[in-house]
Amino acid sequence: MQLAGKKIYLRKMEPEDLEFLYTVENNPDFWYVSETKAPYSRWELKQYIENYCYDIFTTKELRLMICDYVSQKPIGIVDLFEYHPLHNRCGVGIIVLPEYREMGIATETLGIVKNYAFKTLLLKQLWCLIDENNKSSIVLFQKCGFVQSGILKQWKQTENGYADVSVWQCFK
Repeated sequence: MQLAGKKIYLRKMEPEDLEFLYTVENNPDFWYVSETKAPYSRWELKQYIENYCYDIFTTKELRLMICDYVSQKPIGIVDLFEYHPLHNRCGVGIIVLPEYREMGIATETLGIVKNYAFKTLLLKQLWCLIDENNKSSIVLFQKCGFVQSGILKQWKQTENGYADVSVWQCFK
């Protein structure tokens, strides 16, 4: 199964992705969605790429680069995480570089990931947690067939106090 759409394709990380990963992982503007609180060194990320195991059944996660067909360069990252084989569910998270937003890239990516999760991995559901202030992610996941199933009150500490987080699910 090829993980590709009209504008983008998904692929494994390559050593050449080091600078892209370094830029994304060390951008404080993205830390609110990843819960990262400290920067990574190039050495740490190099080790991460070199030692990453792409077997979701072993590691319970899968990280893929979102690549633009035209430039052949990565423009985002999509993660499947907390894979739970007993319950056939997995979390999903996505980040697209700001200059590629509002172009349908995230929507296309989630469509590809949903297809892969339900048809290849045979999952029953995908889920995600979205900060209640992240309106663009809420719109994206709704558009892609996710439904809100709950709210975790004061779940996430922010610089302005605590924020509610909503739970979103998409079922096969």
